[in-house]
This record gives sequence, C-alpha cells and structure tokens, in this order.
Amino acid sequence: MKPYQLIAASALALTVLAGCTTTGMGRGEMITQGRLAEPVKFSWKSTDGGLSGSMVATLPDATYTGRFFQITRQTQQETLAPMWDGWSAGWYDWPYGDQSYPPMYTATQFVTYYSGKVVANLATGDGQRMRCRFHLANPAKGMSDGGLGECQLADGRIISATF
Repeated sequence: MKPYQLIAASALALTVLAGCTTTGMGRGEMITQGRLAEPVKFSWKSTDGGLSGSMVATLPDATYTGRFFQITRQTQQETLAPMWDGWSAGWYDWPYGDQSYPPMYTATQFVTYYSGKVVANLATGDGQRMRCRFHLANPAKGMSDGGLGECQLADGRIISATF
C-alpha cells in the first residue's frame, strides 16, 4: 500500500470510529469482611468506538458516575489528568498484584505502549470517589468485547467487575 493510500485508509477508519456510539453493561460485587457480597451494576457509553466515554456504577447505597479512558499508544498524558482527581497521581498507592500485566504506576508508562487497559474515575454527587481499572478481553474491539477488573472506593473496599 502506498503512503497516501495508508493515510486515506487511516482517516476513513477514524471517521468510522468517531461516528460509532457504543454502550454496554457489566456487573460486579463488593466484598466487605463479615458481610454478604453486595451487587454492583456497571454501564458505559462511548461515542468514539470505546476509546473513552462515560461510566456509571450503581451500588446498593450510592451511584458513581465519571469518565473512562482506554489506554493506547495515542493516549496523551493530559488526557489522563482527570483520572488522578481525588487520588494520588498515577495511583502509586494502588499497585497491581498480578505480575502478568506491566505496572501502571506512572502516566509515562501509560503512553509508551498499548496496554489493553481501561481506567475510570467515578464520583457521587457528594464527592465520594471510586477508581477502576479493567483488562480488556480483546483490546482491538475495546470495551464492547468485555473484560475483567476491579474498582476501589476511597474507604478501601474493593469491587470485582466483569463487563
């Protein structure tokens, strides 16, 4: 393929993705020591093919809303700045326990490779915070092809999630 054909094909693909609105649902459960698991419902919506969008997590006692971003080579460091609101920058205090994935400790690492990861920062109307990290089942297909992950509330409670 000639360079101008490659540029035209890339532009067409971006145009198609930009016109796509995708939505999805997921579920999770919050385990609190000494209590039964509490169900959590997730929903998301994207207008750029799943690269970013809005997310809602509904717990029995609160609803959290906010933005999510899929981490790709094209992700700009400035794009991720809202993910750190209310948390330590880069989420240094919430390391991954599974060593099969590269660490997500710094924004610099986010922009150096395609990780197949999605991050979200959600909040309630009164400012309670939840941060989420997901591993995509098929990164090329984005959020719509599903994945696994977890979210953490500001008080340290963890929610396991599947979408």
